[in-house]
Amino acid sequence: MSTQVPSVDRSIDLSIVVPAYNEEHRLPPTLARLHAYLSSQSALPRYEIVVVDDGSRDATCAVVEAAMASIPNLRLVRQMPNRGKGAAVRLGMLAAHGQIRIMSDADGSMSPDQLPRLLAPILAGTAEISIGSRYADGAKTNIEQPRYRVLWSRLANLLVQRSLVPGIRDTQCGFKAFTAEAAVDVFRRGQIDGWAFDLEILALAGRAGYAIAEVGVEWTDDRRSRVNPFKDMWKVVREAMTIRKNLRRGVYSRPDRALSAAA
Repeated sequence: MSTQVPSVDRSIDLSIVVPAYNEEHRLPPTLARLHAYLSSQSALPRYEIVVVDDGSRDATCAVVEAAMASIPNLRLVRQMPNRGKGAAVRLGMLAAHGQIRIMSDADGSMSPDQLPRLLAPILAGTAEISIGSRYADGAKTNIEQPRYRVLWSRLANLLVQRSLVPGIRDTQCGFKAFTAEAAVDVFRRGQIDGWAFDLEILALAGRAGYAIAEVGVEWTDDRRSRVNPFKDMWKVVREAMTIRKNLRRGVYSRPDRALSAAA
């Protein structure tokens, strides 16, 4: 099934895409912090927050709809049935209107005050994609991450970095920014619905010639993480193998770049 290129609303500077699956408890404070920060920034006054509900079974949609009363820039996009984080982020990126589009996790592990650091390479014109990193220079954590999660993340990178995304130290941090053109171009070609969607998007972006900056950020580990270090590791490995196979077979057709920037 083909995905149509959405028209770009030139009145929106920034879109924050938040994928959510059964996030009725963690999502409301995250949305409140995002809105409080963004509404106070005169440099980027035109923004939207796009929550993509990934077929939640709890009250995620209800809490988003309730939050709309106090957050006028908030939108809810529903995906049914549950398909995975990759599919949710892809849907949100293609539904967003901003000239810059950011993916940010629902757990609030990344404080909104890290946005200027993430956006700096794009605003300076030195990169079209900027990715938050827990391992690049300047990265800090407020809470020590459990050792199993550190090992999980490092091993995932070790397994795929050399072949898919050489030179990038942290592919899985859920804090990434894209120009509208880059977002539409790479996400409309993405096919991975699960955890390894980051690898696919970055691999496609690198092969398309987009400049990618890796930025060290401050983050807080959420001890309520749903990552299963054993089951999810093998999912990432399997999906990474699928991405490599797709790249070799030329599965990812790339339309004319001008179409990706269509307004």
